[in-house]
Amino acid sequence: MTPADRFAALPGLLAADTDLLRRGRWATVECRIDIGSEPFFLTIRDGALAGFDRGPRLMRSTTFTVRATDEAWTNYWQPIPAPGWHDLFALTKRGAASMDGDLRPLLQNLQYFKDVLRLPRQA
Repeated sequence: MTPADRFAALPGLLAADTDLLRRGRWATVECRIDIGSEPFFLTIRDGALAGFDRGPRLMRSTTFTVRATDEAWTNYWQPIPAPGWHDLFALTKRGAASMDGDLRPLLQNLQYFKDVLRLPRQA
């Protein structure tokens, strides 16, 4: 299973996590998550996933983008990630990931987004 295929399970994983949905109730944003070279577009409304599109979309506007290599996501989603692969900011520090755009919604709801992006560890 590729990292992108693993991430594609996110809608079901998030819908099943009622605590995470409750904690994200203030998060409303459109963002892009790149798993290697494959983009995913997430529409989050009140913490729930209102839209989830896989693959490139022409002229699609997003508030922010999180990009990381396949290797970074594979290591990040280990049950117990090694040091340097355990956190989004650790991935950026090692040069395996980047964050672009208006990061205010990401930072205002940082723990929510960290937990959402951690969900594929369960897949």
